[in-house]
Amino acid sequence: MKKLMLMCNAGMSTSVLVRKMQNIADEKGIAIDIWAISEIDFEKNWRLADAILLGPQVSYMQDKVSEAVEGSIPVGVIAIVDYGRMDGEKVLAQGLALLEED
Repeated sequence: MKKLMLMCNAGMSTSVLVRKMQNIADEKGIAIDIWAISEIDFEKNWRLADAILLGPQVSYMQDKVSEAVEGSIPVGVIAIVDYGRMDGEKVLAQGLALLEED
């Protein structure tokens, strides 16, 4: 099972998006584990993930996160429009595409 971690400032708004994404994945029979964390929980969680998507509000951290994972897993930023709309289907597709890079 692939594991996709989403990260934002506090992890709360992203948790809503995670539920939508997981529901869509379950409906489509996609085996994926998706969870959200706050940026302060990054260090103790990133090794559990196969890919990381950053919320637009922490997009400035992309280089820092990429450096921290040392290229071992792909890191992307959720499209701001999809995040704002809480479009679980589009963000899931973005996450799945990122996982294919792994």
